[in-house]
Amino acid sequence: MSGVRVVTISATYGTAGNVIGPAVAEMLGVPFVDRAIPGTVAEELGCTLEEALVHDDRAEHGIGRLLSGAMRLPTVTFGGVDTYLPGAMPTPPEEFVAHTEKVIRTTAQARGGVILGRAGAIVLADHPGALHVRLDAPLERRIRQTAAFFDLGEREARKIVEDNDRARAAYVRHFYRADPGRPTLYHLVVDSTSIPVPACVELIASAAEAIG
Repeated sequence: MSGVRVVTISATYGTAGNVIGPAVAEMLGVPFVDRAIPGTVAEELGCTLEEALVHDDRAEHGIGRLLSGAMRLPTVTFGGVDTYLPGAMPTPPEEFVAHTEKVIRTTAQARGGVILGRAGAIVLADHPGALHVRLDAPLERRIRQTAAFFDLGEREARKIVEDNDRARAAYVRHFYRADPGRPTLYHLVVDSTSIPVPACVELIASAAEAIG
């Protein structure tokens, strides 16, 4: 397959998004845009990679964990409006999100690519020829798949899946006021716990070629 293509993939935990994404990119001959995003954001903002990762929705300890947990972003209320505390968080989270969007749009325009997470379907909703994909499956199947992949007990696997789902959903809801599970955000919704991964890759790559 050839030509510049843009695919966004939103994946609930346990649906092999980190396997399917790179495989689709390879099949289409475009970059897999994932780990490079926080690095580029850090360069643009002049901060450390560690600080950028704290604000990334794919990071293990990213901002989604903060948003979905009991902790709050460090703010003070003045005149009924929440304001970020400059000393507590030098750069507001919105600044990191804005630069993340810029990296996604610039990459999609210049080289194409497969973008995993980071509300890509919303950020590139108006990008001509972009294919938006959701990988999802019933919770119990995703838990079993996670337990098998990492050789974990069901209780531990359930916590990992549910914590990651909450964090990723919190990121999209907080910054975009949207439900990442809404089917109308996507052209294609695939259950990758029932359909074998190679077939999912082929399906998504074929759809990307067709929509472009």
